[in-house]
Amino acid sequence: MTKPLVLILCTGNSCRSHLAEGILRAAAADLFEVASAGSKPAGYVHPKAVAVMQEIGIDLSTHASKHMNEFLHRQVDTVITVCGNADQACPIYPGQMNRYHWPFEDPAHAQGSDDAVLSVFRSVRDQIRLVFEAYASGYRQHR
Repeated sequence: MTKPLVLILCTGNSCRSHLAEGILRAAAADLFEVASAGSKPAGYVHPKAVAVMQEIGIDLSTHASKHMNEFLHRQVDTVITVCGNADQACPIYPGQMNRYHWPFEDPAHAQGSDDAVLSVFRSVRDQIRLVFEAYASGYRQHR
């Protein structure tokens, strides 16, 4: 039996959606296939997103920025948007049963010293981790 696909969407698919994809995959790879995409992909995964995930043992170095239309031919069970623009631009996918909108601050817009910017990336990572690990735990308990 194939696992349900959870697609995490953001506008640029460079930070938040990859943080969420990595965290949900680490927490629930046995339950879901997890992917991320964007409505206007940036074309890269932000190096600081890769760095802060490495700090918690999750490797994003092979991730790539993708357009959400790449999934229109796929059976998508759940769509989770992590920014407002993606929520508004989100199409309905074949087989989509669930849709959630959990917005987070965009760490790519953080300004200041390198340490200050990394601090924002860590904070957003930790917020995303709380929400997506809770989602995986709740799903596991109710299936």
